[in-house]
Amino acid sequence: MKINFFVFFDYILFFCVLVLSCLGISFIYSSGVNSEGISVSTEYIRQIVWVSIGVVLLLLFSIYDFRKIRRFLNWISGAMIIILVYTKFFGRYVNGARSWIGIANLGVQPSEFCKIVYILFLAEYFEKSVRESPGKRFITALCIMLLPMTLILLQPDLGTASVFIPIFIVMCFVAGVPLKYILLVVLTGGLTILFTIIPVWQSEIAHRSYKIVSILTFRKYRILVIAASAAIALIGAIGKIIFKNNKYYYWIAFFFGILTVSLITSYGLGKVLKTYQLKRLIVYIDPSSDPLGSGWNIIQSKIAIGSGGPRGRGFLNGTQSHYRFLPQQSTDFIFSILSEEFGFIGGSFVFILYLTILVRIMFIMINTKNTFGYYIASGILGMFFFHFVVNVGMVMGIMPITGIPLLFLSYGGSSLLTAMICVGLLISVNLRKLDLMET
Repeated sequence: MKINFFVFFDYILFFCVLVLSCLGISFIYSSGVNSEGISVSTEYIRQIVWVSIGVVLLLLFSIYDFRKIRRFLNWISGAMIIILVYTKFFGRYVNGARSWIGIANLGVQPSEFCKIVYILFLAEYFEKSVRESPGKRFITALCIMLLPMTLILLQPDLGTASVFIPIFIVMCFVAGVPLKYILLVVLTGGLTILFTIIPVWQSEIAHRSYKIVSILTFRKYRILVIAASAAIALIGAIGKIIFKNNKYYYWIAFFFGILTVSLITSYGLGKVLKTYQLKRLIVYIDPSSDPLGSGWNIIQSKIAIGSGGPRGRGFLNGTQSHYRFLPQQSTDFIFSILSEEFGFIGGSFVFILYLTILVRIMFIMINTKNTFGYYIASGILGMFFFHFVVNVGMVMGIMPITGIPLLFLSYGGSSLLTAMICVGLLISVNLRKLDLMET
């Protein structure tokens, strides 16, 4: 089936991406201007280069038939795992994580590109496994997620690793995986994070001791609770086997199994992540508990957003960024600068652009008749939605600081190129939405 590229090209999606990228360049430039009005950073120049390369990649992936990627997917996935292992041992330290590789000042973050490979690999598996049992599909998909996610956590890069979870949840949901399995991941992940940060919350925020928290702070108590929880889960599992129609035993095994796994994984996560990383996850609850440390970022970001008012101070007239009150202002807190200089109206405009992108992705999912493309679009939807909600929530002080960039706006070549390639794949899926011929 011959495709007319110029007729079926998604101009709305492309326009939103281009506008966001241009806004990103503008405010990256603004972030480099000092209190005297002089630009002291060349980040915006590099971002122009990255955007130019990204647009080319977007168009190339749009033209390329996404279905042909399956021919090389196993090789690409294997190579990505090897690169992640190499990065763990030989990569550069940047912001406390060994997550970069490169020569001199030129570097890339492999974990960003790994998200694309992960989406493609999981999409192919879900397409091929439609006849398998739901339990087997879920367990296999979970293993596909845990391998790269664990390697990224070991760097340790909690922000990038966390993106794999919403991608997994959205793709499992659209693939028809039973909700009880998805709930299993959500509850286990939530309890793991909760059990990991509670000891830090006790010492850094509450500044008092709670006897129940000793379960998590003393190794012997934790082992006893894990053993007891595992035993109850085992009894529930045995009861479910003996009394097949009794759901009571099933739910006992379900919840105590989650509790056991969460207690074990939270112990390991607490050893991998550094104290300052854990502190960032909870300081948003009370930034004033550490106003000159972990709480500084949130406090200054909220000041910047609030001072923008309805219309903003005007382009290049922001004070929080120009006087260097905002750390990582060209990356994690780029939305704070935009809100200070363009105000509520500018922030709302960015919201509309992102909402349009998300709606277009859902439109592509609804209209494509290719299952592989449908799963790819769903994974990208989960990724884009999570990046936007977490980053904007982070700078507003209503979500933990995780170091997740705002796609297309934040400075950084790896995250931008990853997002551009994803958009190219989306347009490729949309161009071939009626073409059912396998390649």
